[in-house]
Amino acid sequence: MNPKTVMRTWQLRESWESPIGTLRWDRFGPEDGPPVVLLHGTPFSSFVWHEITPALAAEGHRVHVWDMPGYGSSAKSDGQDVSLKAQGEVFAELLGIWGLSSSDPSTGPSVIAHDFGGCVSLRAHLLHKAGYRRLALVDPVALAPWGSPSFRLLGEHAAVFEQLPAALHEALVREYVSSASYWGLRPDVLAELVAPWTGEAGQAAFYRQIAQADQRHTDEIQPLYPTMNLPVTVCWGTEDTWIPPAKGEELAALIPGARLRTIPDAGHLVPLDAPARLLGTLLTFLD
Repeated sequence: MNPKTVMRTWQLRESWESPIGTLRWDRFGPEDGPPVVLLHGTPFSSFVWHEITPALAAEGHRVHVWDMPGYGSSAKSDGQDVSLKAQGEVFAELLGIWGLSSSDPSTGPSVIAHDFGGCVSLRAHLLHKAGYRRLALVDPVALAPWGSPSFRLLGEHAAVFEQLPAALHEALVREYVSSASYWGLRPDVLAELVAPWTGEAGQAAFYRQIAQADQRHTDEIQPLYPTMNLPVTVCWGTEDTWIPPAKGEELAALIPGARLRTIPDAGHLVPLDAPARLLGTLLTFLD
């Protein structure tokens, strides 16, 4: 299935003009349900939560999802700042737009963050004082060193890769995204994940977000992890080839009271590789 012609099954109905571009978002579940916010990573979108979201909503949670600017259905533009620093600032402000900003953690949202979303949620909490009731980090980018050889190669030569013929670029993205899954992705799921990175704007945006990935944005907050004072669970796919599972043990050891939950037979894309097992872990944590 060609990502350019795939019928999009995951639509975000709302938008907000963030400081770094139009941001698409949505929410599901009962209006009076306890708030839960889901963050995606790279090179993904909120679609990674398309199975978890309705399940959490069915359990009575008010689930908020969003595509970071530069990702998914949100705006992509030349010169756009899509760094982890910028995304952390936007997320802290977005919580206010949703009415979820609170200095009292007991009234704040529960936050569940995957991959780069982990760093975004941590920066918003540690640097911008975003209050969370609890935080679940799923195979997060949080500890140095990070970035595979392929990731660094793409970032160092982004201007070159931007010039690839569209078909070669699409093939590269498909292989890259597929490598995050242990079981392999269904064709329709893979097409949904690849589609935002096709076309002239999408192709440029794909390399832009890699080029702007900078380890200093996790180095800045890593010394603050021992100061965290909220319930934290760290979930990790046992077959993650993007970020070694040992990083999960290291991260859980740095955050006071954090618990590590391993998800068997799942790669880096845990929400898609093992949604039922991850959901069970998350529901236990949320309840």
